[in-house]
Amino acid sequence: MATLLRIDSSAAGEQSKSRQLADVFISKWLADNLNGKVLKRDVNAQPLPHFTSQTLAALFTSEEERSAEQQAIVAVGEELIEELEKVDVLVISAPIYNFSIPSTLKAYFDHISRAGRTFKYTETGPVGLLDKDAYVFTASGSFLEGTPVDHQLPYIKTFLNFLGIKVQNVATAGGQSMGEPGTEAFNKAKDQISAW
Repeated sequence: MATLLRIDSSAAGEQSKSRQLADVFISKWLADNLNGKVLKRDVNAQPLPHFTSQTLAALFTSEEERSAEQQAIVAVGEELIEELEKVDVLVISAPIYNFSIPSTLKAYFDHISRAGRTFKYTETGPVGLLDKDAYVFTASGSFLEGTPVDHQLPYIKTFLNFLGIKVQNVATAGGQSMGEPGTEAFNKAKDQISAW
């Protein structure tokens, strides 16, 4: 049975266009995977703690020497990594906030990036250890995709690739604060997903 993990990050809730694009894809995926299972994690509704000096100290303290507080800190990332390791497909929906991803999604990325678990260092550079497929759904108020100020999608692709996660397809709805052009972009993105 194939399992999909959905990560939502928009603060707009059900009104989020990136979430709505993910909805379209997951409906299609479930139709193609009749016994498929979908796990959901909303990092906006349930935000993760940001990486701090305490996080780093806990990770660099040997397991047997960690305090109870440090064990709890490390357990956050451990749960996320274990969840990710057991799925086949990753879906990420993300808006652009201030030219990049929401800080809630960045916190998620920080917790799942762990040397020796999700990537390793070699003589020729880092190698990702997660052999997964990913689909990414983004939205923005204006049309930023592919411009020099788009620090969202290139970053997401770079990060996932770093962990060995292959981005298979991306659908973007730009112009969501621009009226009719945004509606057209959203509908075009939905059509694009349906054609995958």
